[in-house]
Amino acid sequence: MKNNIRVERAILRISQQDLANAIGVSRQTIFAIENGKFIPSTELALKLLLLILFVK
Repeated sequence: MKNNIRVERAILRISQQDLANAIGVSRQTIFAIENGKFIPSTELALKLLLLILFVK
């Protein structure tokens, strides 16, 4: 399953660092998730989802 975090982040015009700060992880974690090197926990995935939904 492909993630669309990079696309959504671009639509929202926020940097990896801004996204990382908003959900409490490192920029490297966002990079790894976007590139399929890291599968986020359920809690982290929900934080990402809620941020993307409520910022739109």
